[in-house]
Amino acid sequence: MLDKNYTPFILEPSWQKVLKQELEQPYIFNLATFIENEYTSSPSPIYPPHDLIFNAFYNTPYEKVQVVIMGQDPYHGPGQAHGLSFSVPKGIRPPPSLQNIFKELQTDILLPIPSHGCLLKWAKQGVLLLNATLTVKKSEPLSHHGRGWERFTDAAILQLIERQDPIIFVLWGKSAQDKCRFLKESVNIKRHYILTAAHPSPYSAANGFFGCRHFSKINALLEQQGKCPIDWSLDN
Repeated sequence: MLDKNYTPFILEPSWQKVLKQELEQPYIFNLATFIENEYTSSPSPIYPPHDLIFNAFYNTPYEKVQVVIMGQDPYHGPGQAHGLSFSVPKGIRPPPSLQNIFKELQTDILLPIPSHGCLLKWAKQGVLLLNATLTVKKSEPLSHHGRGWERFTDAAILQLIERQDPIIFVLWGKSAQDKCRFLKESVNIKRHYILTAAHPSPYSAANGFFGCRHFSKINALLEQQGKCPIDWSLDN
């Protein structure tokens, strides 16, 4: 049982600061207790590894975020999830959605298909690879849905909307678009950018993901702001 005198979640310092009030809400303690019990007591493995739950935040500090690529929940297969949406560690075969992301990357900006599926290089350049739900049970997608993660990641998105510096929100599929439903309602959204397309899943990629050209569009928007474009290559 977790002690209520301690902060249940420790994030990267800049995120810890901007989410301080959220991290003090009662639901956070309940969520942390549930997650701790799942990792210690569940008969099924929980993904990602406990120390990688907040990997997206640690690799993309609040003030460094330039792009947000929104996912749903972590991959639920062994060894796949490591706390970054759509990404898998080196040595793990890229899942179908990530393979389709690489196909669009190749078509859009003529990069070769990467030899691995680890997107950490993108994260370190300011691409926040954020899932709506940060943990999952093996072979059970959305198994930790509705436990509090969605409220927490909503709070992170709302903090980003408050920033003066423009951010590019990339929403692939209905789940990501519903998740960020309040973007268009915010009085601050005019200074940000929203790119939408179908999900890269094999079930929907041909219905609007392929040909969206989001990678080149992101870089064009960054260059318009006088910023460095993202180096989308992963093998150098």
